[in-house]
Amino acid sequence: MPGRRSPGPSVKDKELYEKLRDEGNSKEKSARIANEAARSGRSTVSSRGGHGGDYEDRTVGELRKRAREVGIKGRSHMRKGELIKALRNH
Repeated sequence: MPGRRSPGPSVKDKELYEKLRDEGNSKEKSARIANEAARSGRSTVSSRGGHGGDYEDRTVGELRKRAREVGIKGRSHMRKGELIKALRNH
């Protein structure tokens, strides 16, 4: 991490913050996760989330609705596999 600026005094877990930034996360998201991990422990933070379910378990109608919400063009002509790929790449 040489040459990097300090994330500032508001970030409580600077090591985790830098790791998240290296992975491509935004400054805001990295700071939120790092601060929550410092407050409640890393294992607690990692056990949260993931409530969306697998795309494979959804119907084509549900996938098209989600694709509409995120603004994917051409969704009405896509098959289930194409919708899943488009949503994952969005």
